[in-house]
Amino acid sequence: MKSVLVKATISEKSFALQETGKYVFNVEPFANKNLVKKEVEKLFKVNVIAVNIVSIPGKVKRSGKVFGKRNDIKKAIVTIKKDQKIEEFKI
Repeated sequence: MKSVLVKATISEKSFALQETGKYVFNVEPFANKNLVKKEVEKLFKVNVIAVNIVSIPGKVKRSGKVFGKRNDIKKAIVTIKKDQKIEEFKI
């Protein structure tokens, strides 16, 4: 089966959330909380406490007279155990 996690979200807000033990990932449109939890625990060897999922609809943009729509985005905010960290996020 295809991986649920697409990529880690790299932004100022996501790095600020890491201080509190929350990590942000872009996920596949079919992903649910259980799939994200299992995938993060398997890949990073951490204990997941909670998973929140946010669906962001794509914006409609215009180029001349032609209208187009950007892709929809689905993000997962994963909270891990207090004394654990995901080292792959360090820059």
